[in-house]
Formats: sequence, C-alpha cells, structure tokens
Amino acid sequence: MLSSGFAPAVLIGGWALGASLQPTGYNAMVDSISALAAQGAVDSWLMTGALFALGASYFTTAFGLHAAATPGRVALACAGVASVLVALSPEPAGGTSLRHLVTTGIGFTLLALFPVLAAESEMSPVWALRPSTGYAVSALMAAGAAWFLIELHGHGAAGLAERILTGAQASWPLIVVAACLLAPARRHELSPLRGVESVDGVRHRSEPMRSQCADYRWPR
Repeated sequence: MLSSGFAPAVLIGGWALGASLQPTGYNAMVDSISALAAQGAVDSWLMTGALFALGASYFTTAFGLHAAATPGRVALACAGVASVLVALSPEPAGGTSLRHLVTTGIGFTLLALFPVLAAESEMSPVWALRPSTGYAVSALMAAGAAWFLIELHGHGAAGLAERILTGAQASWPLIVVAACLLAPARRHELSPLRGVESVDGVRHRSEPMRSQCADYRWPR
C-alpha cells in the first residue's frame, strides 16, 4: 500500500515542484514532463530523482502484489526499470534523443498493458483484477496515449495530456491494491484435525480430504 501510494505522490509532486522552479517560459499545459529533467533545466535533479523513486515504487509494488497475475507483475516491474532508464536518459537541451523516446515509449506501453496482464478471472472478488475491468482501463490508457501524440504533433496541450495519462498510470496500481484490501475475504482453510474443515468458523467433515488422504478410512 505504501509503495503503490508513493508512486503517484512522487510523480505529481515532482512535476509540480519542478515546474514551479522553472523560468517563466515553461508552460505545464504545453511542455512535457521530460523537459523538467532535461539537460540545462533548472534543478533537473528534482524530476530525475522523482523518476528514480517512481521506478522503485513500481518495482516494490510488483514484488508484493501477489493477488495479481504473474504477467502483470512482471510488466509492472519492467515499467519500474523503464522509469529508471528514462531518468538515466535525459533529453538534450532544446530537443530529444532516440534513447529517451524508446525508454519512455516502453514505459508507457508496459503500464498500459498492466491492467490486462494483471487480470485473474471474471469471478475474482477483486473488481480491479477482472479481465473486463483490465481491458476497459487499458483501452482508456491507449486513448490517452493517442490524445497525447495528437497534441504533441499539433503543438497543443501536450503537457496536460501527458500529465493526465502518466498520473492515471501511476495511480492504477494503487487502485488495484486498495481493491484487494477491500475485497471480501474468502476463508477456506483445512483444520489441523484430520477430516475436519473450517469454513468461516464452521467445522464439519470434508469430502475433498479423501483426495488428499487416499488411505484414510472414514468411520461409519
């Protein structure tokens, strides 16, 4: 819960504080987040550090989010690595670089696929880990990425589109964790007593124990 909540906090806090330190020519509605960590930016270390912390948050959340499917956890962990690579690939002053574009694109893609890859079953008690939810969220993230590209090439509100997209992507793991914590618990555990099962505190004989203890003879 701490690591997933730290991700959107450090990202939003990083870009908000970094933008406030830039000269008056910087426009958060138009200019990208990467410009805050670019070479020659004022206090670029601030946004660079935020990207490092963001990557560590993603990786830690992926390690502990056992309720999610393994492909989703791997995608989230790799997105954390991509965030660190973005921090290590700052844009040159007044431009961009191929390495920065590639690492950023990989990070966006992995985070957009995470909702689908993390889904378990439509019967899951965690609504955020159902395939229908995953496909819907991934589709919205893909639409956000398309909006960002349109604004970027049209010299429009690319900064706003990027902030909404990255903020949503950073917040989704937190939503998944919260949904897991709020999901109704399914307690169904075997009692230490042979042949007795505990279901929500009710103890009774369990037929499935026959398959686990084939040689056991049940009393008549």
